Amino acid sequence: MKALLIVDLQKDFCPGGSLAVAGGDLIVPYVNDLIKQFKDRKELVLASKDFHPEKTKHFRDQGGLWPPHCIAGTPGAGFHDDLNVSAIDKIFFKGQDNTDTGYSAFEATPNLDDYLKKHGVDSLLVVGLATDYCVSATVFNASMNGYKVSVDTKGIAAVNLKPKDGQKALEEMRTMGVEIL
Repeated sequence: MKALLIVDLQKDFCPGGSLAVAGGDLIVPYVNDLIKQFKDRKELVLASKDFHPEKTKHFRDQGGLWPPHCIAGTPGAGFHDDLNVSAIDKIFFKGQDNTDTGYSAFEATPNLDDYLKKHGVDSLLVVGLATDYCVSATVFNASMNGYKVSVDTKGIAAVNLKPKDGQKALEEMRTMGVEIL
């Protein structure tokens, strides 16, 4: 069985958010089209959310790389307003404590790998934000856990802290055997 996994398509990662990805909002209509296709085929639609506490090692002022973002209970932690959230079968929350990197949906609660196995999922189509961090980490873990993984480039956008980080991440995914659409 195949599932769609939408990674962190949240307000804080879209223009106007505290950690905006350029063009992050532009992928929403395409992701909604994918959601409809998966639902029409009666396949699972899953999503992850960054969902940090106010104080966490993930934030720059506490030793991390990033400004505060996606703090649990704030508007920025919500999904983009135009995302078809009602069609999402299950949401996985990540970055909730200091024991994970906060990047991969496979570090989320509830446990994504257990959920996928319980539902007979062996293949994932991954979209979301950001290509060079959370999408890449999720794809890496999915591949390491034995899933057949595809990434749809029409449904992703990169932070690009360094020029071409997104392209580099896609190349690394491709070398792992991930299908880049």
